[in-house]
Order: sequence, then structure tokens, then C-alpha cells
Amino acid sequence: MDHDRPLSGVRVLDLTNVLAGPYCSYHLMLLGAEVIKVERPGEGDLARRLGPEPALNTAALGASFLAQNAGKKSVELDLKDPADRAVFEDLTRDADVLLENFRAGVLTRIGYGWERLHELNPRLIYCAISGFGQTGPMRHAPAYDQIIQGLSGMMETTGTPQTAPQRVGFPVCDTIGGLAAAMAVAAALAGRARTGKGVHLDVSMLETALSAMGWAVSNYLVSEVEPEPMGDQNATAAPSGTFHAADGPLNIAANRQEQFETLSRLVGRPDLITDPRFADREARKQHRGALNAELNTALSRRSSLDWERLLSGAGVPAARILTVPQAVGLDQVTERGFVTDLPFPGDPGRTLRVTGNGVLIDGRPLRPATPPPRLGEHNTEFKTREVRAP
Repeated sequence: MDHDRPLSGVRVLDLTNVLAGPYCSYHLMLLGAEVIKVERPGEGDLARRLGPEPALNTAALGASFLAQNAGKKSVELDLKDPADRAVFEDLTRDADVLLENFRAGVLTRIGYGWERLHELNPRLIYCAISGFGQTGPMRHAPAYDQIIQGLSGMMETTGTPQTAPQRVGFPVCDTIGGLAAAMAVAAALAGRARTGKGVHLDVSMLETALSAMGWAVSNYLVSEVEPEPMGDQNATAAPSGTFHAADGPLNIAANRQEQFETLSRLVGRPDLITDPRFADREARKQHRGALNAELNTALSRRSSLDWERLLSGAGVPAARILTVPQAVGLDQVTERGFVTDLPFPGDPGRTLRVTGNGVLIDGRPLRPATPPPRLGEHNTEFKTREVRAP
């Protein structure tokens, strides 16, 4: 199937660590690219030592690394060593994309800024992912996901008025930055097919996070309305948020008038439709608390799964709130082949399970073909070949 994927034949040199960059190159790999991880000798990607199992971290196969690096190759190169620099430059000449997520200016200081890379390969697409971008007064500041969550306003809008600011429960800014970078690289490859020229892509995690916040930012920019933390409720509509069935929480998003009316009838409260407090969208938002109380009383008569099936079947968006194990075990997820089983690196008695990207091409899920590489696993392939003269 690899030759059928959109990025088949594309080579990516991946100098990135931890999450935003590896997440980007993982998506490029799923789309068919050959990804070569360039790792520091003896150390490698920091994510190799991050995860809940100490033994895997010690073996440089931490769960954080395994999750984002299947299907890639690993070569150890010290970019301060003349012989390794020669290998790196030769690989750069053959590459289509070079991806890095150092602080702004780090690659330039060791002799591989955009001008030098463009000289080595005029068709190269150079993508730099950083916390704040390559320009601006904060360009040299260190940044992790939580730093960006706080600076973007994301944490201030998460939680309730009593609990905010709160961190989103996973590294959302890293993943958004990685996705934005993958999209930019794919677009640049399409552009290069037309122009024949490489480009320099400068991806700011802060700006991609602000972009992804959507209405929370645009409502302020357009109408000068600042977002407020609303916990599990949706500020744009009511009833829209988390409710309580007999056995646990249930999300309902009856955002349209006809959905509200259907919901009211199905929970046995058709009187809510004619109640002046709930007559239209704006009235329901103003009286959200009262409406939620009425609905929670009615919903307490049945289980969350019963309500999910009844309401969703009638066109009212509704679903249980699941744990991660329940979510990845859904028949919906299984049928679409979202999770792939691979041999576990260095442990033939164990299976490694990794996710896809939610995209099917001609009905087939995009899957990695090989497990994540051991550190330097492909040194022989790349370091022993004859290096071309400049």
C-alpha cells in the first residue's frame, strides 16, 4: 500500500524531539513519507525516556516515544563532528523536507541556517517548529506545552469560574502545532511541484494554539467579548454540555431549535418547549441553570447508554463520557482500523499498539508498517554509504 499513499517517495529528515515535531513527522509517515530521525549519539529523542514504565525508559523505548515514532528510521549523528556533518549534508541533499523544533537560531549557530540548507538543496522544504516562531521578542524563550497553554489564554478559559485556570488534560498545543506543521509541509510539497523551489516554514505553537481556539479568540477580536470559563457547558447554546443520567454523565448538544424540541419530548417534558424561559436560543442561554436542572431530573430515570441510543437515534447529538480504555475499545474505532498492532521493539513476546490519524484513503486506514526504531538502528544504512563530495 505504501506506494499508493500521497507522500510516497518523499524523504523527511526529522531532527525533532518529544512531541510537536515527532507528531508532525508521524503524520507525514502515515501519508507515505520516509522519515529518518536524526538523533544525538547515545541519547536520542528525549521522549525515549518519558513514559509510565521505568524499564522502557531505561531501554530508551519510553511510551511517549513509542506512540509517535512507528514506521520511522533512526540514525545517530553528532552535528559537531566533521564526519557526521558530512553524512548529514549528504542526507540533506537527498531530502525533500527537513524538520526541527530547536529554539530559534540553534541550527543556524551550528552552521545550518536556512541559507546554508537552501544552498545544499534548493528544493528542500525546511520546517522549524518552536514555541514562539523564529522572529519576535519571545523567539528565544523556552517553551513546553503547558507554557503555551497558559500564554494563549487556553488555561484561563478551561474549568469553572471557581477552578480556572486549568490545564487541558493532554498536550494539546504540541499536537496542534504538529498538525499545523504537517499541513504546511504537505502544502509546501504541493507548491514545490509547481515551482520547483523549496521554502522555509516557520511554525509558532503559540499562534497555532490561538488559531485553534476558534470562537474563544474570534469573539474577542470581532466583538470584544472575552471568553469565560464555563466548565462542561457550551457557551454558544443551551442545552449544550454535560448532564447526569441514572448511572453517570452524558453529553448533550441540542444546539438547534428542533433538537431542543425533540429532546424535551423524548425526556417526557414537552412543556419545556412552551416555557417562556426556554422559548428560543437566547432565552435558553440566559436561563441555562434552570433548564439544566429540569433536564437532569428527567434524565435521572434512565442510563446514559439508553439516552445515548434514544437521543442520537432521533437526531439529537448525545453520547456517554468515556474513559480512554472505553474510547479506544469502541466498535466504531475498531471497525475503522484506527489502532495497529506491531511487534514490540526488543520484546517478541509483547505487542505494541499505536494509533493512526483518523484518515482513510480509498477506504483503507493509514497504518505504520514497522515498529519504532531502536536508537541508531539504521546507522549502517546511512553512515556507511559513500558520502558524496560537495
